[in-house]
Amino acid sequence: MVSNTELPRVLLADAETNPAQGAVHWSPSKSLWLIFHYLVALVGGALTLGFDTLLVFLVTTAVTLCLGHSLGMHRKLIHGSYGCPKWLEYLFVHLGTLVGMAGPVGMIKTHDLRDWAQRQPSCHPYLRHGSGFWKDAWWQLHCDLRLTQPPRFELEPRVAHDPVFQFMEKTWMLQQLPLAALLFAVGGLPWVVWGISARVAVSVTGHWFIGYFAHNCGEMDNEVVGAAAQGHNVKWASYVTMGESWHNNHHAYPGSAILGLYENQPDPGWWVLNAMGNLGLAWGVVLPGDLPERKSLRPLSSRARTGFGNKGPHACPVLGVLRR
Repeated sequence: MVSNTELPRVLLADAETNPAQGAVHWSPSKSLWLIFHYLVALVGGALTLGFDTLLVFLVTTAVTLCLGHSLGMHRKLIHGSYGCPKWLEYLFVHLGTLVGMAGPVGMIKTHDLRDWAQRQPSCHPYLRHGSGFWKDAWWQLHCDLRLTQPPRFELEPRVAHDPVFQFMEKTWMLQQLPLAALLFAVGGLPWVVWGISARVAVSVTGHWFIGYFAHNCGEMDNEVVGAAAQGHNVKWASYVTMGESWHNNHHAYPGSAILGLYENQPDPGWWVLNAMGNLGLAWGVVLPGDLPERKSLRPLSSRARTGFGNKGPHACPVLGVLRR
């Protein structure tokens, strides 16, 4: 029988709940959404490429990935690894929705199903990026998995009963429209092409691309004994993923607000969160030492056995100068 393994939203339906048996089916809405943005990005992008459009692409991608996906959806909404004002959480989750993968509820369910399945002794290849490169790309970007005996989910009331989160969930594709209108008003159609479609196409594809490598190759400091999938640290992607590519660290300490745990592991998402703490916009930050001991965690490197050095909240020197 499979277990819950520390994921309170995942409820086992019965003794037959199984993360390994199921079928992958083409998802028309998921596939057509991405194909549309691919086409607009390829055709429109080639016709409108310029310094300003490239800058719009880089800025909107960095903001939505860092504040939205990393800090909003992942570290805050899914793991609750820090506290912040409600208005700021709404803003960050909205920016995370703009990445183009799903709404807040969809992101929670997709993440928790995969997380739960990977902690079991075995799980479906779809859930652990266990197929070949191109097959996995087709599965993850254009298909959904339907487990034969899936678990049940129970969202916490603060999400399930929140009208703002529910509105974002029901309209997650339409959430692009306000930003598209702003970009069009300032820079015309070229800015919309690069700030919406090119960004969505690259962000969604990049999320799969890094996820594939983060579950198949790269350095490991820790092993979750008995788990169907292990996380790997993809160090060459640390900056573009805002620190999310330190995936072996995340598998070891999933509730930690800091992902780049060791020296020479840059974590831009953590840098922003630390600055937020200095400004009084973040509190209750969860670090690895705050988490319950995991008996299934086995250190593989000397640094994993000796600790994390001075990684943790610290005073921002820039703010210190400004306050003088």
